[in-house]
Amino acid sequence: MATDESTPLLKNSQTKAKTPLPKTQLGLVLFVLATEPMSSQYIYPFINQLIREVGVTGGDDRKIGYYAGTIESLFFVTQALTVLSWSRISDYVGRKPVLLVGLMGLSISNLCFGLSKTLWALIASRCIAGALNGNIGVMKSVIGEITDDTNMAQAFVLIPIVFSTGASIAPLFGGGLAKPHDHWPELFSGSFWIRYPYFLPCLVSASFAAFSFFITALLLEESLPSKRHGNSPQPEIPSIDTRIGTPGGKDTSPVPIRALLKTYSVMIPVANYGILALVDIGFFALVPLFYGAPIEIGGLGLSPFAIGVCLTAFGFGNGLLQMLFAARAVDRFGARRVFCSTVLAFFPTIVTFPIMSWVIHVQKEVGPAIWMLIFAQLLSWSVVDMSYAIISLFVTRASPNKHSLGTVNGLSQTTVSIARAMGPAMFTSLFAFSKEYNLLGGNLVYIVLLVLSCLLAFLSKHLPELKKDSKNRSTHSESIP
Repeated sequence: MATDESTPLLKNSQTKAKTPLPKTQLGLVLFVLATEPMSSQYIYPFINQLIREVGVTGGDDRKIGYYAGTIESLFFVTQALTVLSWSRISDYVGRKPVLLVGLMGLSISNLCFGLSKTLWALIASRCIAGALNGNIGVMKSVIGEITDDTNMAQAFVLIPIVFSTGASIAPLFGGGLAKPHDHWPELFSGSFWIRYPYFLPCLVSASFAAFSFFITALLLEESLPSKRHGNSPQPEIPSIDTRIGTPGGKDTSPVPIRALLKTYSVMIPVANYGILALVDIGFFALVPLFYGAPIEIGGLGLSPFAIGVCLTAFGFGNGLLQMLFAARAVDRFGARRVFCSTVLAFFPTIVTFPIMSWVIHVQKEVGPAIWMLIFAQLLSWSVVDMSYAIISLFVTRASPNKHSLGTVNGLSQTTVSIARAMGPAMFTSLFAFSKEYNLLGGNLVYIVLLVLSCLLAFLSKHLPELKKDSKNRSTHSESIP
């Protein structure tokens, strides 16, 4: 195997007309994709209160972060152990069967989470969700197979919008429907709702996953070329110039994982994706913890409903920003340049935390200055989220042939799942540790996030250039940041 590390990832024809997006199938995939953020994030507005009510902290609110982070991480821990296997299986049996298994797993596990009354029951239900759900990597493979090199970027830009929509809806019903007997006593006055106060948001999430299951079973077409019915032509997955296997990259079977792990042009996008996910999920876990922590320990003391509203507003604003600017920025400046720029927005996003702690320490209440800082923080976070569509494009185009697309996406998603598994527990525990022992004024966790952001900024400059990016660079004389 010969590898030229300076070779562009993709041969991109500049003269080829842009292929129209397959709107129906792409719309179905994006709809099903929304189950991922909804199932993983609807617990964030109430998880801290749930941990407090379970009673494992002994009444010490400073320890909530340890347990909340563990619960939030378990989905990604078990997903990291299985997602590569599911993606690899989808290269052989097809994408659709794997998607159906994952959606059914999400539906069952969400119901179990709502009925859990002990820490171990909560742990078991989140493990079921992660172990059976390898859908995100498989769905990215589907998108890669129903598009080509002329419209793939346009399709992948839609993924952050879907995640933002899911991230908007999930906190809204997660925080708004928690303890429904307190908000609507005339409708939820029975003993069941008092005993299981968080079952209603879990039921909503489970129902959405079940509906997606039936949509997939009835309407979604199989995209794996070897498993499709009929002889309709399908777009070829653009292959990288650095070939693996037989000359021309026309292997008829998936490339061995060991060969992929040794390929620079595959592993650099995967490494960027992993660090990006680690910093982002750490930040996402800290937001509800910091917003809900008592003012006495440097938090904002917001209610679960207020946290849900903030995250919902962020989700809608984020989706709007992606829709209006992401695709245009990539067309104007090139994928590599935009990615290198957007990851730099992590720095103001993280620095806002200690600034808010100082302001709340002075003012002793959440006033206009705090709300302005929250707005600035969430706006910067929206800029960061542009990088997700771009790195997904790099990962997909790094596939050596169309038969290895599931494996490449599974490999990247395994890395992301490991990062997301480590992130919530690591950063919420570090938050609690920093506050409990007043390390660097309680700000040690933010220093760690800033260091990881520096590593991501360094790795982003090592992404291989796409030929389209090279063309843009000749048009825009400024150097890549």
